[in-house]
Amino acid sequence: MTTKSSVTRLAGLAVAATVGLAAAAGHPAAAETIKIGELNSYAKFAAFTVPYRNGWQLALDEVNAAGGVMGKQLEIVSRDDGGTTGDAVRVAEELVSREGVSFIFGTFLSNTGLAVADFANQNKTLFIAAEPLSDALTMDKGNRYTFRMRPNTYMQTAMLVEQAKDSGIKRWAIVAPNYEYGQSAGASFKQLIAEAIPGAEIVAEQYPALGKIDAGATVAAIDQAKPDGIFNATFGGDQAKFVREGNTRGLFEGRTVLSLLTGEPEWMLVLGGEAPEGWITTGYPWEQIELPAHKAFVDAYQKKFNDNPRLGSFLGYTCIYTIKAAIEKAGGVDTDKLIAALEGLTVETVAGPMTMRASDHQSTMGAWVGLTTLKDGKGAMKDWFYADGAKYMHSEEEVMKARPK
Repeated sequence: MTTKSSVTRLAGLAVAATVGLAAAAGHPAAAETIKIGELNSYAKFAAFTVPYRNGWQLALDEVNAAGGVMGKQLEIVSRDDGGTTGDAVRVAEELVSREGVSFIFGTFLSNTGLAVADFANQNKTLFIAAEPLSDALTMDKGNRYTFRMRPNTYMQTAMLVEQAKDSGIKRWAIVAPNYEYGQSAGASFKQLIAEAIPGAEIVAEQYPALGKIDAGATVAAIDQAKPDGIFNATFGGDQAKFVREGNTRGLFEGRTVLSLLTGEPEWMLVLGGEAPEGWITTGYPWEQIELPAHKAFVDAYQKKFNDNPRLGSFLGYTCIYTIKAAIEKAGGVDTDKLIAALEGLTVETVAGPMTMRASDHQSTMGAWVGLTTLKDGKGAMKDWFYADGAKYMHSEEEVMKARPK
């Protein structure tokens, strides 16, 4: 588990060291580079964002070692966004105005992602959102200048609901953090479970403040409602407390649990030996994926960082290769040409092809879906498959109805 002191140290590295990344690596002067801005919540959510940064650093080194993009080296100017909307917008402004980057990518929380997306729209700056999952980012609050890498809450929830459809379970409880991501996840679940199982009802909803869950009260409220299934969207420390209390009180016994993100190594590591058995989850069973390109990525990551990749690592790595492909297709970094290049762009990732849909700027990146299990005293995934994101996206009709005209 990451300690407070190590988080602070890593955050400092994210703010200070990566600014001079190109120069430190022996790259050409700024005039000969393509300068891109990056911002993320390195101090507050180091468990995900530090591996994510490692992923984009690995890809950056590979791209530049192979000659860069269009004969120029890529340079990333990275900043910590503070994990708040105000700080994120301020940092985005500094990257664009003071650092003179061509465009920006990153962010973790959905609310900060939405704030930076609004900044991008107002300032006509391209923004590629890496991690934010709220449906709003590419739906009702979407805009011309914002694109999203990861499958949104609707897509990932649809993958989970599909696995529970034949169960016929009608009494469900929801537990999710009380901010944009959790609210979006809860709304998606309500819609999708009602469509999948006629007569399904939500008998309890718990939305604890992010990072401040009262696990005892939350578990008691859910248990009192007597649901037959639980939809869980908590993560990190909140999820660890929820799982521990739920195990103690027998909350999960005899109940189906659909859980967003739990299978991601970032959050499995937090759970340790208390990881639940048999939850249906999205995640990243990196050690079991046999695709040659993915195995090469894992080998390179382990060699460079002496650590195993997390989902964030895969995401950061994919961001850089998507950026490379977009710049090459656009023939440069002109904003309008980059937008045109990204719309409909297909990129070969280490997990297979991914396309950026033109109508809503949502990528077809999928997710690994399977069951949680304990292996060697640690959480892992079993019986998993890769769910192609293209099969779970909002329909074009829904996109046209929701997107601002």
